[in-house]
Amino acid sequence: MQPLRERREEQPRAGWMVMGKGGRPSALKVGKILALFIYLFPAVSLQCKILRCNSEFWASTSSLGPEEEFCTALRSYNTCVRRTARTCRGDLAYHSAQHGIEDLMSQHNCSREGPTSQPHPRTPAPPRPNSQERSDGPDVCHYERGLARHSAPPNYTHCGFFGDPHLRTFGDDFQTCKVEGAWPLIHNKYLSVQVTNTPVLPGSTTTATSKLTIIFKNFQECVDQKMYHAETDELPSAFADGSRNGGERHGANALRIVEKVPGQHVEIQARYIGTTIVVRQVGLYLTFAVRMPEEVVTAAEDGDTQDLYLCLHGCPLNQRIDFRAFHARALPHGFTYHSAAAKCRERLPVEDLYFHSCVFDLLTSGDINFTLAAYYAFEDAKMLHSNKDKYHIFERAVGGGAVGLLCPAPSMALLHLLALLLWIQCCSVLL
Repeated sequence: MQPLRERREEQPRAGWMVMGKGGRPSALKVGKILALFIYLFPAVSLQCKILRCNSEFWASTSSLGPEEEFCTALRSYNTCVRRTARTCRGDLAYHSAQHGIEDLMSQHNCSREGPTSQPHPRTPAPPRPNSQERSDGPDVCHYERGLARHSAPPNYTHCGFFGDPHLRTFGDDFQTCKVEGAWPLIHNKYLSVQVTNTPVLPGSTTTATSKLTIIFKNFQECVDQKMYHAETDELPSAFADGSRNGGERHGANALRIVEKVPGQHVEIQARYIGTTIVVRQVGLYLTFAVRMPEEVVTAAEDGDTQDLYLCLHGCPLNQRIDFRAFHARALPHGFTYHSAAAKCRERLPVEDLYFHSCVFDLLTSGDINFTLAAYYAFEDAKMLHSNKDKYHIFERAVGGGAVGLLCPAPSMALLHLLALLLWIQCCSVLL
């Protein structure tokens, strides 16, 4: 991947002047430009919906006819961007879109007054000859098929990131972290995953994931570089350029997006690296889960130590949260430990760390949606983890990896019993 500085020098104005046939920017170029905006300016606020305007404009320009249609789509884009002015003011992606619209209107003599149209969905291209061959692609684009000829089946690992947030690493360590702001979950020679976490409540040290960016790097004859970006209330069913597969290469369908539940559940299948990713929106926040071969997990680029890589190494020690410390505080969010435990037990009957993370989230936020986040994280683990004996994670002995078990406060009956035992012991000594 080219350094960010080199990208900016090559395209000083985000590439708006690159033209396609007939002097009009091609749909592919426009899609790449919009993808570049998202990559350069990922920190769009939760309320700013500029990404939706960008994706709608790309969809509407994917199959245009006369110049008048381009101006119509451009006016619609301009209207959409203007509607975001209040929430996006000061955002770099918003201002870049404004300048781009001005340039394109000037180049194509588009009047600001005129008809606008709703963006129409992109229609898939008709199947090409040998579509079956294209669908399957060469062996190098099918990880398991390529390995079957010369090695044993791969050892798959799982990482999950959900809730307040809680991290299950590839090594099955379970941690609760602060990690406010942008952090890398995965970074290897094939793909990068970055999350952005924001405070759950004003002034709170607990955070949850509001944005997620996945970059699949181009790979041999299989896939072009593709980026997937999601944020609160924006869970796309396509990559940033509007496509749903790996592009125009022979094995492009080795990478594809499948929308399971619109706006709530997306699955990305990257068969060329044997990887499956699940992204969900639950309440106001996103969850992430992945199944990946060990060989891919540790495939570092030259010179990259993979030090800051949460799914591999866990959260830094100074970013971890102790469940017990929060349980000891008075947290006036409408739940006691017992009421939170009862609510979590409805979906998570086994009192493992998924259950205790659910209790923790209810106590610290009062948001009932975190119950579903923990439930879906466990369901995704069952689907993606290769070892059914490791679906549940329980607290390990001191020094183990899974830490942060939230323990209930001792009941009054237990305290009375302990006091009685001490009294009996004292009496026996005196006698």
